[in-house]
Amino acid sequence: MEDPLTLESPANVAAGPQGFLAKTFFSLRHVNYRYLWFGTVFMSAGQWIQQVTLGWLIYDLTGSSVLLGVLNGLRALPFLIASPIAGVFADRMDRRRLVMATECVLTITALIMGLLVAVGVLQLWHLFVFTLVTGLAWACVDPIRQSMVPTLVPKEDLMNAVALNSAAFNMTKVIGPSLGGLLIVVFGVAGNFFVQATAYAIVLLFVYWMAVPATPPDARTASPIANLKEGLAYVWSNPKVFALMAAALVPRIFAMPFQTLMPVFQKDVLRVGPEGLGMLLAAPGLGALLAGLALATLSSRIERQGVFMLFSLVMLGFMMNLFSWTTSFPLALLALVGEGAFQIFYMATTNTMIQLIVPDRLRGRVMSIYALDRGLMPIGSLLAGVSAHYIGAPATVSLMGAVVIVLALLLAWLAPVVRGLGFSSQS
Repeated sequence: MEDPLTLESPANVAAGPQGFLAKTFFSLRHVNYRYLWFGTVFMSAGQWIQQVTLGWLIYDLTGSSVLLGVLNGLRALPFLIASPIAGVFADRMDRRRLVMATECVLTITALIMGLLVAVGVLQLWHLFVFTLVTGLAWACVDPIRQSMVPTLVPKEDLMNAVALNSAAFNMTKVIGPSLGGLLIVVFGVAGNFFVQATAYAIVLLFVYWMAVPATPPDARTASPIANLKEGLAYVWSNPKVFALMAAALVPRIFAMPFQTLMPVFQKDVLRVGPEGLGMLLAAPGLGALLAGLALATLSSRIERQGVFMLFSLVMLGFMMNLFSWTTSFPLALLALVGEGAFQIFYMATTNTMIQLIVPDRLRGRVMSIYALDRGLMPIGSLLAGVSAHYIGAPATVSLMGAVVIVLALLLAWLAPVVRGLGFSSQS
């Protein structure tokens, strides 16, 4: 594989970090990763604005919370179908051109939706088609963009780069929902779709400027089906990768879905108004942002990544339990900040370890399999909702947190290979 640093002139790569900010944003000295990172900021902003706009629009049209839930579930479903296919093409084709193609789809569909709303011909089925198409685009582009990161930075900067990507996403997660609501007031619903299209067009421009190493040619010697089987066989046969893949399912099914119960805690447990709900929803994003920046700063000091990952998973379960049983609003916010922080510590570390282990010729396929866990989130949300109906929201979140802790301990016991993972053990 071509060394990613050879794609950059010496003038575009700064010297080593000199201070706190330089250490935190160390990976941004690589110009091509810088384009990818700023693209992540605009992509995530467009995504959050889109979610707020669609949620407001469908509830305004129908007044149905059921359809609102169906629409949110439809957004995650394509990851179960399109993600593995996208991974195969990521290892066979030019990754930069694939990202550009999906960005074009996102830009054009947002423009079409804006025009439908502006001329007053929008119908309910348009929202579901739009959600399905954009969900497919996101399911394709996400693993491809993740597989590009190790080709744009050297190995020693990878954890910093992954952490910065998480920070970029969660920065927009904190401000995106409120910004989306404000933009509806300022520009109207149609204007919001045009703002999304503009954000995606900016991402397209960043990707156009990037120089990305060519994908290894050997993957194209076999059929796409054979390529997919090879990726699955690699994950199954590599004990380190298989354990990390299994571990990645834990927060998607048992931790992240509990946030769908926030309206219940806001109204029945903490007894705060709508502004309190907004703070409850933003608190995990704030914790995730702070954790991403902290991990980016301290990444070079974390040698036993496997132990750090397992510790973060245990603390994630602990924060869920702390939140579930408190009736103090400030303490609940603090617990949610902690929950978001340890979630990012865990997920960014898992992502980094997988990226370090997997060879580049298989990276697109492996990262697409890794992305399948996003398609399982609706299952976790359904389990959380049913459980909350029968035993209440606090007991449900406490139970989910306990499951997270137990699974972390089981993983440490049954998969000692994970405990031993660190920079020196990656192969």
